[in-house]
Amino acid sequence: MTMLKEIIGKRVRDLRIIQTNLNQEEFSKKIHIDRTYLSRIESGKQNITIENLNAICNGLGITLKTFFEPFNCEIFLSNKGE
Repeated sequence: MTMLKEIIGKRVRDLRIIQTNLNQEEFSKKIHIDRTYLSRIESGKQNITIENLNAICNGLGITLKTFFEPFNCEIFLSNKGE
């Protein structure tokens, strides 16, 4: 079963590439987040705080609402126990 942090990480990576066309190092500098932390988020190995997710969304030029729009409640509910 795919873990929630992997789903969130994939969304971050996909949006970083689509919205900014920046590599991890360039984007992490733009949003003032450590590159290794960003890498761990994108690979689904790191939980993310809402503050850092908000910083990522700001760097992408999107809102948190836009970030979560493609997700449905079932994804979050199915991962509740993880």
